[in-house]
Amino acid sequence: MNKKNSLKFTLIRGAAALGIALLVAFLLIIVSAQGNTFGAKMSNSFAALREMLISPMFRKNGSFSLKNFCDVLAGMIPILFTGLATCVMFSANQFNLGAEGGIMLGAFVTSLVAIYVKIPGPLLPIVAIAIGALSVGVMMLIPSVLKAKLGVSEMVNSLMLNYVVMYFINYLMNSYLADTSKGITQTYPYQSNALLPQMIDNGSRLSWGWAVGIVCVILVWLFMYRTRWGYSIRMAGINADFTKYSGMNTFLIIVLSQVIGGILAGMGGGIETLGRYTEYNWSSLPGYGWTGITVAILAGNNPAFVPLAAFFMSYLTKGCTLMATNAGVPAQLISIIQAVIFIFFAAKQFLSGYRQKLVVQSAQEEIAAAKAAEGGSN
Repeated sequence: MNKKNSLKFTLIRGAAALGIALLVAFLLIIVSAQGNTFGAKMSNSFAALREMLISPMFRKNGSFSLKNFCDVLAGMIPILFTGLATCVMFSANQFNLGAEGGIMLGAFVTSLVAIYVKIPGPLLPIVAIAIGALSVGVMMLIPSVLKAKLGVSEMVNSLMLNYVVMYFINYLMNSYLADTSKGITQTYPYQSNALLPQMIDNGSRLSWGWAVGIVCVILVWLFMYRTRWGYSIRMAGINADFTKYSGMNTFLIIVLSQVIGGILAGMGGGIETLGRYTEYNWSSLPGYGWTGITVAILAGNNPAFVPLAAFFMSYLTKGCTLMATNAGVPAQLISIIQAVIFIFFAAKQFLSGYRQKLVVQSAQEEIAAAKAAEGGSN
């Protein structure tokens, strides 16, 4: 299949999966909506659907809501980074699920630097985020080296590592690092110069970390599609045997893909905590890593599409929150939507007939082009 038809199939397949997911969500909204009659239930269901699909950007009078839109952009930031991290790892056929623990560890280490390390001016957040990102890169050496050397499943390994990270951080917080003068478990406040500046001061907490995320998207795309190492990572995902027998260093590819993914996840955690909080108070896994997997699936492991997928997931999350607040429908619908997306993207036979038609069409176009070129040469 040529690139044009391949992109067409990817977009149509994604749109179909999203459409089915939204249809399932609407049916569940009808079931959970309040109302004693069918008409009342349908009215409340459509009102809830409006809250989910329209209210994240528009008020009830139809005017554009800049605050809500900025909330959506701010919600993009952590899942943008975990989506990028997952894209790199999945592109190498490394099903590492450690972005969830990685973003938590990155936020924690970044917070410690932001609290205790004395660095003047705007250099402090840069150093703090860099150290947090590197710490997660080091963490990812565990599943990657075990996979490359001993064949240990990186999926199971990284999944368990997430909980090791969470409980270890909670132990440190409860035993040594918490500000005991507060009613909840949290660190001491960050130094004032550690906080990331806001892009728009409207209460949305949209920091300049969003712009950093877009720059990272560009850099990751260039790395994956314009460098030798990026090509090696993608080839390892397409055909591991070809990569091995063509002389590529498979050990380094496995380790590199997962370490880069860890660095991106850790950077997302650092940017999230310094851009939206004044102290560290996470006591459980934040869920951004799991959403990042959905983002990577929607993007087809292509970094260029990650911002669109991250915006979509952030938009739905904001919409489900507004729906739960204003229409009384559970916000957990976002988890159901993600699950349906997983199911249809994982189903290899989903729209396989349409894909076969595109393959045949591509072959016919190539044959026609070859005949035309042959006739022109004669």
